[in-house]
Amino acid sequence: MNNSKDNRIALITGANQGVGFQVAKELIANGVTVLVGSRNFANGKDAAEKIGVGAIAVQIDVTDRISIEAAADFIRQQFGRLDLLVNNAAISNIRKQQLGLSLDEYRKLTVASKASIDEMRAVWEVNAFGALAVYQAMLPLLRESSDARIVNVSSGVGSLTWMADPQNPYHKGYSAIYPASKAALNAITVAMMVELESTNIKVNLVSPAFTSTNLNGYEGTESIENGSREVVRVALFGPEDPSGTFTSWENSKIPW
Repeated sequence: MNNSKDNRIALITGANQGVGFQVAKELIANGVTVLVGSRNFANGKDAAEKIGVGAIAVQIDVTDRISIEAAADFIRQQFGRLDLLVNNAAISNIRKQQLGLSLDEYRKLTVASKASIDEMRAVWEVNAFGALAVYQAMLPLLRESSDARIVNVSSGVGSLTWMADPQNPYHKGYSAIYPASKAALNAITVAMMVELESTNIKVNLVSPAFTSTNLNGYEGTESIENGSREVVRVALFGPEDPSGTFTSWENSKIPW
């Protein structure tokens, strides 16, 4: 067992690409040992090798309880604890790329009256249920840490207050698929906060910027470095930093 007391031990789901990969790189640069979670182990291994020393590939499919439990067992055997859990794995759709649609074209297919229930289930399975399943499996390991934190990566479109406002630029694009899955993640995050408020485990919710990643077909407006800044900032919080926040860069509060 590696009982490293010098480095924090972090698990990032969906860390083989996009925001997760960038966050892993920056945490490594700050002395954190990062478990690069990836649904496909080969992709995770390749990502960990690119990141360098301190990055360790871990196979974890957030929709597969056996995979999640195997990842927890690996962390338990190797480190005996987990200091930081970044629930980052997410998908936005299962049809957009298949149909070769732009975001605007795809949104027209996802209004409430037309949204595919099967697609909704698939997206929610990763973005909401997956995050909760990982939390449940990793909580005993987080309890072994003297300074544990959970960072759930959400989105501004998960804010019901913002999305109910007709003046919000994303209001008309709201759907029951990706945006609502993030609202569900936000609600699940509140449930985590309530459960843990009498413990030393802190929970934060973060929205990256509209980052150019595979999640949105690279139609995002921010670079991966800029888009990941708030996730990195909060993931590097220390024991005296707050719990229960929902923010975007830089420490801009988002209404729930």
